[in-house]
Amino acid sequence: MYSDPKSSFSFLILFFLCLQPLIFSLSTNASPPPTVCIVGSGIGGSSVAHFLRHYFHPSPSQPRPPNIKIFERSYVVGGRMATVSIGGETFEAGASVLHPKNYHALNYSNLLGLKVKPPPASEDDDSMSLGIWDGKKFVFKTLQVDSKFPLVQKIVSYVNSFRIFFRYGFSLLKMGSFVESTVDSFLKYYESPERRPIFETVDEMLKWAGLYNLTTQTLQDELIGIKLSPLLIEELVTVITRINYGQSVYISGLAGAVSLAGSGGGLWSVDGGNWQMASGLINSSDVSLHLNEEIESISYLGEYYELNSTKRNSYSCEVAVVATPLDEVNIRFSPAVSIPERKLQHTHATFVRGLLNPAYFGLRTVAEIPELVGTLEDPDLPFTCISVLKQLDENDITYKIFSREPMSDALLDSIFSARLQTNRINWGAYPHYKAPELFAPFILDGQHLYYVNAFENAASTMETSAVAAENVARLILSRYFSEASLQSSNLQSFSPDADVSHFDL
Repeated sequence: MYSDPKSSFSFLILFFLCLQPLIFSLSTNASPPPTVCIVGSGIGGSSVAHFLRHYFHPSPSQPRPPNIKIFERSYVVGGRMATVSIGGETFEAGASVLHPKNYHALNYSNLLGLKVKPPPASEDDDSMSLGIWDGKKFVFKTLQVDSKFPLVQKIVSYVNSFRIFFRYGFSLLKMGSFVESTVDSFLKYYESPERRPIFETVDEMLKWAGLYNLTTQTLQDELIGIKLSPLLIEELVTVITRINYGQSVYISGLAGAVSLAGSGGGLWSVDGGNWQMASGLINSSDVSLHLNEEIESISYLGEYYELNSTKRNSYSCEVAVVATPLDEVNIRFSPAVSIPERKLQHTHATFVRGLLNPAYFGLRTVAEIPELVGTLEDPDLPFTCISVLKQLDENDITYKIFSREPMSDALLDSIFSARLQTNRINWGAYPHYKAPELFAPFILDGQHLYYVNAFENAASTMETSAVAAENVARLILSRYFSEASLQSSNLQSFSPDADVSHFDL
C-alpha cells in the first residue's frame, strides 16, 4: 500500500504539536533543584562548592544539580588567603605556603592553570640564615656568607646542616620520623571515595586515619614521649610553632606535627596569591556569589533554612553550610546550636619596607642579622619572628613580622633604623590549641546545617580546610541527595572565564 510522504510528515508535526502542552506541563511542574547556601568564600567554602559539582551525578529522585550560593561579608574572596603590596611587590599576607603533599591544593592549581612557585628564600631555602633570639642575644645562629656562587652557597648549607646536627643530635632524625608518620596518616584522606567513609564527626574522621590520639595531649608531651632532646624542643621546635601557629609547644600534638611539617622542604605557593585557588574554584563551580553581604541569622523552618543578611535580604536554602570560624562572627541560629567554646589565636602581620636596626640585636651591621629571626617562648618578647621577604639593595629590604600583639610605631622605631612603608594586618588566624581538643560536629543541627571549620581544632591549614570541605560535600550528597552517586568523575583542566573580585590588603 502506497503512503504519501507529505501526509506522513504532516501527521508527525500534528502529533508533536498535540504533545507540546503536555511536555510543557510536565517540565513546569517539575520541582526546582535544591539550593545550597555557603557562608564564607575562603578555601573551605570554595572547596565545598567545587566538590559538590565534582561528585554530583543525576539520579531519578534528583535529576538536576543544586543551585549554589556563596555569601562573603567582605567585598573580596579568599578568606584568610590574601596578599599585600609593598614597594610594587606582592607578598602573601595570610596563609602563605603549601606542603608538597597537599594534593587538593596541587590539584586545584593544575585544574585552574595556576602557576606555582617556591616561597621567598627566607621561608624555604637551605642557604637562608637563621637566628634564634631570646630577647637579649642569639642563642644560635647559622653561618652567613654573602656570595652568589652556587658552590659557595652549597658548602655553607652543608656546614650549617652539620652545625644544627651537632647542636641537636639524633633528635632531629626522631623529629623527622614523627612528622613523616603523621603526614603518612594524613594521606589516607586522599584515598578514592569508594574506599573512604563519609564522616559525620571530626572525632570519627581523625580516628579512622589514626590521628585522634595526637589531639589528646600536647606537642611537648608527644616529643618527650619519643625522647627528643629538651634543647631541640625548647629552641628549634618552639621557633617553628611560634612562627606557624603563634603558640608554644603546649599546643595539641596534631597541630604541632602539622606545624613542623610546614617547616620542611619543597614548600610552594601560587604565583600572584593563594587566594586565586578560591577565586578559580568559585568561578568554575557555577556559583551565585554575594560579595559584601554578611549573614546575620540562619533559621530552620522545617523544609528549608532562611538566611537573613545585613542588607535586609532573605534567602531560602534546603542546605546551609558555614565555612567560616564561628568564634568571631555574630550569626544567630534558630534553633540555637551548641559547639565547644573556642578562642582564635590572633596573629598580627606587620610588613615593613626599610632597614633593621643592628643595635637592637646587639650587632654592628645589618648584614650580621639573620634572614629569619625566630624567638623562644617568652611573654616579654614583642614578636614571634622577623623574616626577609625581598632585598632590593643593602638599604632597601622588605620584612615580615609576626607578633601576638600589635606592633606600635615606637616599638617598630626601636627595631628599625629606617621605615619607608609599614602595613599592619590583624588575622584571627587559627584556633588557640589546647589538649585534649574538643570538636564541634560537622552537622550542627541534625538536619542539613553543616560546619566545615569544625576540623580546625585538629589543625588549621589551607589543605586541612580543603580536606574537611571535601568530606562535608560528600556528607551533603549522601544525606540530602541520597540516591546521587558519589563516584568520582573525570576532571578536566580548565581556566575560569571571569575573575572574582580581589584586591591587595
